[in-house]
Amino acid sequence: MDIIQIVVLGIVASILYIVLKDLNTSFAFFLILITGIIIFLAIIQQIGAVFQLLETLGEKANIDGMYMETILKIIGIAYIAELGANLTKDAGLGSVAAKIELAGKIFIILLAIPIITAVIEAIVNFLPTN
Repeated sequence: MDIIQIVVLGIVASILYIVLKDLNTSFAFFLILITGIIIFLAIIQQIGAVFQLLETLGEKANIDGMYMETILKIIGIAYIAELGANLTKDAGLGSVAAKIELAGKIFIILLAIPIITAVIEAIVNFLPTN
């Protein structure tokens, strides 16, 4: 599925949502949920290709595999949290969306701790000792 098809699907689903939200709110939300899943499944192959490219670049740059894996996990968490938050916002549940975003941020911080530690250790090693 190319970008034109994805955009058309999104526009059609949006128009149907606008028409259906007053008639049947549950069905309208279900339509948006299914549309989001279809779009996600359509782009999952491209996401895999991007991850593969980043891993290859990391290997060529002699970056520790742990760091590349952590960065890819962080990117994945950010996108998944955003998707979940947007779906819950579409359902009118802004407070739940905020909690999903907070959880995503906390998981990102937890994954980033080893990278932050390595950066701080590298900076400390460059500082002259008196």
